[in-house]
Order: sequence, then structure tokens, then C-alpha cells
Amino acid sequence: MALAVIGLGAWYAGFGDDPARGYYSYHFGFITTLSLALGCMAFVLIQYLVRAGWSMGIRRIAENGMMTLPVFALLFIPVVLGAHDLFHWTHVESHDKFLKAKAPYLNEGFFYVRAIAYFVLWSLLAAVYYRRSVAQDAGDKKELTKLLVVLSPAGIAIYALSQSFAAFDWLMSLQPHWYSTIFGVYFFAGSMLFTFSFMALVLMGLQRAGALTNVVTTEHYHDIGKFMFGFTVFWAYIGFSQFMLIWYANIPEEVEFYYHRLAHGWEFISWAMPITHFFVPFLFLLSRHVKRNRLGLAVGAVWIIVMHIVDIYWLVLPNFAAHGLKFGEHAPHMHVNMGDFAALIGVFGVFLTVFGFLLNKNLLAASGDPRFEESLGHENY
Repeated sequence: MALAVIGLGAWYAGFGDDPARGYYSYHFGFITTLSLALGCMAFVLIQYLVRAGWSMGIRRIAENGMMTLPVFALLFIPVVLGAHDLFHWTHVESHDKFLKAKAPYLNEGFFYVRAIAYFVLWSLLAAVYYRRSVAQDAGDKKELTKLLVVLSPAGIAIYALSQSFAAFDWLMSLQPHWYSTIFGVYFFAGSMLFTFSFMALVLMGLQRAGALTNVVTTEHYHDIGKFMFGFTVFWAYIGFSQFMLIWYANIPEEVEFYYHRLAHGWEFISWAMPITHFFVPFLFLLSRHVKRNRLGLAVGAVWIIVMHIVDIYWLVLPNFAAHGLKFGEHAPHMHVNMGDFAALIGVFGVFLTVFGFLLNKNLLAASGDPRFEESLGHENY
């Protein structure tokens, strides 16, 4: 709670100096934190879909994370208030033929209807899975598990579509002339990296406090490390595929996205990301020893989280400098604002407050799941 109050208070204190920049700072914090909650939901749905047994000891962490999603409907209010500063398409010039053509989709009314639909779907999915998972702790184990397994294919489909279109609406439309059909997958890859890294750190913290000592073992950390490694490769593959196809085609309204990120200070982040977000964690997590060593895995998790934050910053903030510019026009130089960090700390503080409350409310592991014993005996070969 203290982080939320301090962060949002500091952000609001500097808001009056430049409201438009303030909204961009908040949007950065909102999207970064939302990616974690959405990644937690994806993890839970996938575990049920594939009927995984190894993850029963750690699944409750992700369930608590996804159950924060209803709170993001309230956290979305500043985005609504700042829509005219954030989204250039909300005040389309009559001569802009590209935005006029996209008006049936990119219009304020439909934008808000979609946003409501996303939050309703996410909240319902989270509630259905969370409540039944917790109910397993008291009994009726097999029937509840069967129900959630049966629902998981539909849940995955709903999640995939809503998460992708939310990424289109809240990130891609910040630069509305640009488009990429693979962008939702790129956002998903980053979300999963954040989720597995966050789960690893939370589990280590809980075990240091004396919890889950006989539930989460080196084998579970090894698997989390493998997912961190795998999604690092997947993120790089999707990111390079998107860049290569757009840059090679050299269509102005497409290449505009990278044009604004390869000049005026942003190019340093653009050229560093393949090294810091891919090669460094790839080489570090390649070792089996690192994935089975808690200190090593913690270092890797912190590094990946920092890189994911930089990635979202790189997606959001260049749009403020390039707001309303035509292709070829020069944007102001990159400027890091303390309000950016304050907003991130504030929104993440809200997430941690709700997450911590849920963590203390119910059992830390899904011990009522009939596959829990399988998790306790899990081994890597």
C-alpha cells in the first residue's frame, strides 16, 4: 500500500507540469503492470489445458496474480481521462485518409466498448478459475478439476483474442498509422517473461520466510528457469520477425514505428535490446546449473524484469515525442521523466497490495488439486 500511495502521489504531484506527458507516464506504468497480471492468467489457463501436474505447488501464485485483473478496470480510468492526449486518432484531421479508413474500428465509442468487454471477460475468467481452485482446498476435488480442464480451451481462446486486441488498442494505436498483426504475440511473450521471473522471486521470498519449504523444490525452479529461457528465445524470434518484415517491406506507414525509435536517443535502446534482452539472458540461462541455483535464477529474473520494463517504455514513450508528426518529421530528443518511475511504482504498488491480500487470504499452494502429489514428487531428467 505504501508503494502505491508514494508512487501515485509523486506522479500526481508532477502531473500539472505537463499533463500530456503525465498521462504517458501513467500509461507506461499501467501497461507494464497489466502485462504481469495477464501473464499470470495465461499461465493458469495453460496449466489446466495441458493437465500439468508439476505446477500444482506454484500455481496459486499465478492465480493470485490474475485475480488482480478486476482492479485494473479502476486503474484504467486515468487512461480514459487522458485518451485525447494519448491517442492521436481521437482527434483525426479531415485530411488524414489512413485514420479515416480506420475510423470504424478506431473511434472512441467502440474503443470504450472493447475496453469494457476486455475487463469483463478477464474478470469472469479470473473469478471462475480462482474460486474453484480455492474451493478445491475444502473438497469436491476431482469434479472441480474436470470442469476447469473442460473450460480451458474456450478460456485460452477468449484470453488470446482479448489480450491481442487489448495490445492493439492500448499500445499499437498510440501510433495509429502503424500496424502489425504479430504485435499481440510480441506483447504476450514479454508478459510471460515477466510472469515467470516474478513467480520465481515471490517463491524464493516465501521460502526465505519459511513457507512452501517442502512444496517447491529445485526441480520447480529448474522448470521456471526453462520457461524463462524459452520465452527469451520466443520474444527475440517474434521481435526480429516483426522488425525484419516491416523494415524490408519499407512501407512508410509501417516503418514509421521503427523510424521514431532509431533516432533522437531512442536508437541506443533499440540497438541495445537485442543484446540485453536476448543474448545476455539467453547465455546466462543456458546453463542447467544457473536454473537450479536460486541465487543465479534470482539474478536472471531481476534482469529479465528490468529488460521487460525497458521494452514497455520503448513501446510507449517514443509516441509522446512523435505525437502528431508526419513521416520524416523530426521528434524531440528522448527525455526520461521521474514521473515515469513514480507511475510505475504506484500502479505496481496497487498490484502488490491486492496480490499480498490474496496471498494471506488462502493457502499458498493448490494443495486441494488431485494432482498435488504429482507436484511434490516432480523431477527433471
